[in-house]
Amino acid sequence: MMATETSVTSVSISKEEAVSLAGHRHACHVMLHATTNAKLFGRTPIKHIVLMQMRFDGLLGFPGGLVDPSSESLEAGLMRELKEELGIAVPVTPQDHVVSCHAPSCPTLITHFYVKKMEESQIRELERAAVTMATDHGLEVMGMVRVPLYFLKKGGGLPSFLSHSFIGNSRAQLLSALQSLGLMSPGELDEAVRQAEQLRQQPNLL
Repeated sequence: MMATETSVTSVSISKEEAVSLAGHRHACHVMLHATTNAKLFGRTPIKHIVLMQMRFDGLLGFPGGLVDPSSESLEAGLMRELKEELGIAVPVTPQDHVVSCHAPSCPTLITHFYVKKMEESQIRELERAAVTMATDHGLEVMGMVRVPLYFLKKGGGLPSFLSHSFIGNSRAQLLSALQSLGLMSPGELDEAVRQAEQLRQQPNLL
């Protein structure tokens, strides 16, 4: 069941232990999501809105950024980053925290992952603000994107999305959150990952 994809707990540590470590940097990110009755082309249920963003380097990730726990709480730092990237304040609480772990590519970086459920109207307001009000729009952040939580022909939808490049462990965080929140079944996620790997192996026809 996607042990290498969804498990970010194998290298996880408690948030309290993480902030007590000397000589480490901390990055906080959040997955914002909402339920929806919308349908793609009027026939494919979308069910859930899950937001990620296209970063300045062309990689997909979650909104957030570096936080200094010596001068602010992780949640306060994350909210500050969200204000810059999304244009409006999004309240994040300690209860929204999911996991803290050492970044796989940088042992001195600790990533703190949060998940927050919102109303669909709030998500839509946030998407508008991210374009019109965010100071980082077009700079550090190229734009917000919705994760397609459905399957289309020839690997379209979630498999195609997962075949793109993600920053750090954000792909694993996404898959883990989708499973733990019950937004998609383990079988659906296994199939999406399988199809994504097939798409990656296809020769470039351009």
